[in-house]
Amino acid sequence: MAKKFAELQARMSPESRAEAQQLFQQHLKEMPLHELRKAQELSQATLAKTLHINQAAISKMERRTDMYISTLRNYIRAMGGELEIIATFPEGQVKIENFAD
Repeated sequence: MAKKFAELQARMSPESRAEAQQLFQQHLKEMPLHELRKAQELSQATLAKTLHINQAAISKMERRTDMYISTLRNYIRAMGGELEIIATFPEGQVKIENFAD
């Protein structure tokens, strides 16, 4: 018989719950485009309509490992966000301004 998540969670130690929460927060900070779209509760069809392209183009875009920055910026904006390009060095981070509008 299936068990409810709340029951399983209640039996976890505080350390295990904290570790699970930390892992969850890390996953929220790092996710592929299709998961980001789903987290924003948007379908491929809805996003395609906003971008004035077809749903297949969204599917293809989400599977790509390389794309124009302008394409990625438009995708993110269609979800209501803004794209920032940040370079990370041992000394700290630098926001790259070349790609801003």
